[in-house]
Amino acid sequence: MMIEALIAVSLLSAFAVFLAPDKVAGKLAFVLSLLPLGGSLWMYSVFEETGASGNALLGGTLAFEETFQWVALGPYTLNWHVGLDGISMPLLVLTTVLTPLAILAAWTPIDTRQSQFYGLMLFMETSLLGVFSALDFFVWFVFWEMVLVPMYFLIGVWGGPRRKYAAIKFFVYTNVASLVMFIGFIALVFGLGDSVNTLDLPAIALALNDGQLGGLGAVDANTLKVVAFFAMFAGFGVKVPIVPFHTWLPDAHVEAPTPVSIMLAGVLLKMGTYALLRFNFTMLPGVAKDYALLIAVVAVVSVIYGAMLALAQSDLKRIVAYSSVSSMGYVILGLVAFTMYGIGGATFQMIAHGLISGLMFMAVGVIYNTTHTRMVSDMSGLANKMPITVAVFVAGAFGYMGLPLMAGFAAEFFIFVGAFESTVLAGTALGTHGLALFTAAAMFGIVIVAGYLLFAMQRTLFGSFDLETDYEVGRAAFHDVAPLVVLILLVILLGVQPDIFYTMIQDAVGEMDLIAGGGH
Repeated sequence: MMIEALIAVSLLSAFAVFLAPDKVAGKLAFVLSLLPLGGSLWMYSVFEETGASGNALLGGTLAFEETFQWVALGPYTLNWHVGLDGISMPLLVLTTVLTPLAILAAWTPIDTRQSQFYGLMLFMETSLLGVFSALDFFVWFVFWEMVLVPMYFLIGVWGGPRRKYAAIKFFVYTNVASLVMFIGFIALVFGLGDSVNTLDLPAIALALNDGQLGGLGAVDANTLKVVAFFAMFAGFGVKVPIVPFHTWLPDAHVEAPTPVSIMLAGVLLKMGTYALLRFNFTMLPGVAKDYALLIAVVAVVSVIYGAMLALAQSDLKRIVAYSSVSSMGYVILGLVAFTMYGIGGATFQMIAHGLISGLMFMAVGVIYNTTHTRMVSDMSGLANKMPITVAVFVAGAFGYMGLPLMAGFAAEFFIFVGAFESTVLAGTALGTHGLALFTAAAMFGIVIVAGYLLFAMQRTLFGSFDLETDYEVGRAAFHDVAPLVVLILLVILLGVQPDIFYTMIQDAVGEMDLIAGGGH
């Protein structure tokens, strides 16, 4: 019952903070957020002892699994089914690590309706824990949609001048995407007919991979697979986001307060890539392989286009926001490789990017708290005024560039190795190792990333101090700097010892190249 306890503690903490006075809400929320963190770290420490192995959707043995019948819905049984494998365990830990750090980062900028703000942050954590642990589609979908509610209010109430526009745009994009995804998945369930009588994700995945999908009305099985695959791909692609579904993200990030941007980039975007891995690439690997060329194009376009858009920005927050679009392109490239290193690297990139992007948004937030501007052209020479913040910002930027011995390098290295090994494009005109060409193009994205980050750092952090402001610029408060230091240490730790997560990830994804009928 550990997963249920984790979710319950987080939910009860949210209600407790809602009822607390504003003057203690921030500190209470931080203390209570340490409870799920402690629980998840204990679960991680005993993960191997539980005997967990393999993939949750491919008959693997799960850790902390619980299942019982919930309610009958026509011919289908809805079950409370939760459990963790080597893919979901690291994401659960990532969620519980970033939440208290984001709450700590909120102490300076959030000064109104604090109990509501921190309560919504904890409610969002509750929803995310459910997304990464639920194994019944109905339960999973409830948690998936629950995430939208706190995020909408966190942006719409505590955001910047255009917060209402950004919140509505975020809600409309992601809600419509959820509807498209829902239709695609339910069509698959109906197409399976009597072969399944549940919405249990492992049962549906095994039935699909056993070839039990039939037609649906006038639509034959093969067409249904393709239509459902791209409906889900588009729905999840909005959440990632991939080009061309990315336009909601910069607006949401720019208008959202710093702690919300930390959770949005650090965890919420991973919902999309996690769902793509679970649904598209695990349930319908044959379709993914058949359309691997198209998916690889989408991945590389996201990498290059996101990086080019970041290069054109003058707002530090927009620069980091577009960097996320570029980084998520690497995840798609790793998934479509259908090799152990490719899929494993894509999953590891979710964790690495979660830490690094959270760090970067946090650093930009600390700079903004002090200077009250995020414009590159408005400031210079901050290194002498904010040495610790600037040092961490520079380290995080080099992590984004893929500096060795940092988590970003390990993730991208695994992805590139897996993509170079891949034979998924063997049936195309590009030949057996055609994906290597896309990998080479994606590597060029690293050069662009280095270009815009180095320019932004040179312009804002170094040189003589120049800032037209009425505010005194000095060292940031301890509670602002402490989360930055924790995150950069975690980024370095995962870069030096990627096996902290990569061993369990590799165990969970090792058989996925086989179900696609190729790869290594």
